[in-house]
Amino acid sequence: MDRKLIITEDGSHSLYVPELQESFHSSFGAIQESQCIFIEAGLYPLFEKQADINILEIGLGTGLNALLTCIDSEHKQCKVNYTGIEAFPIEKEIYQQLNFGNFLDSQNAADILLQLHETAWNMESILSPYFTFKKIHAGLEDSFFPDSYYDLIYFDAFAPDVQPEMWTEKQFDKLYKTLKPRGVLVTYSCKGIVKRTLKALGFTIEKLPGPKGKREFLRAVKL
Repeated sequence: MDRKLIITEDGSHSLYVPELQESFHSSFGAIQESQCIFIEAGLYPLFEKQADINILEIGLGTGLNALLTCIDSEHKQCKVNYTGIEAFPIEKEIYQQLNFGNFLDSQNAADILLQLHETAWNMESILSPYFTFKKIHAGLEDSFFPDSYYDLIYFDAFAPDVQPEMWTEKQFDKLYKTLKPRGVLVTYSCKGIVKRTLKALGFTIEKLPGPKGKREFLRAVKL
C-alpha cells in the first residue's frame, strides 16, 4: 500500500493513501484531531478515576495516538498498558520523517515515536515506568482479545465507506466483549450505521463536538 507524507493544517504530518483516496488523519490537523477525539474524550476522564488503564487501539497507523498517550501517562504519573493493532505497518523511511515531536510538550517525543515503531511486534515493551506497549501485526478480523479486559478503545480504522469490513456488528461485538463494564470506545465516525450498530450491541452513545473540520464524533460506553 502506497503512503505519501503530507502536512496538515496544524503543521503536523499525516499520510495519504492514493489507492483509497484517504488520509490517516484530518487535513485540518493531525495532532488536534487525535488530541480532541482520543485523548480528551477518551483518556482524560479515566485519569480522574483510576491509576492503571488498559487501552486497545484499532489502527495503530502513524503511532500518534500512542505517542500522545505515552506522554500524558508520564505527565499524570498514571500507568497505561497499551495494545495497538495494525495490519499494514508504515515503512521506516516514512516513520523516521514524522514531525509530531516538533509540536508536543515533551523533549523525548521524537525518541518515543521511534521506539513505538521499532519495538518488536507481538511482544510487550516497557517504554517508561508509566507506559507498557505491545503492538500486534494483524487485522481486527484475525485478532482475539480477553473478555472484560480493556478500559478504553481507540477505534481509528479508515472510514466505513473505505474499510467497511472493520465496522461490522461482528467486529464491534468483539470489542464490546473485551471492554470492562463501563468501558469506553471513542471513534471519529458519526455515521448512522455506526451509531445503530453500537446501540444494538448495548453501548450507550454520546455525540461530542469535534475538532476543526469535524462537527461531531462518538463516545460509546459499555452498559
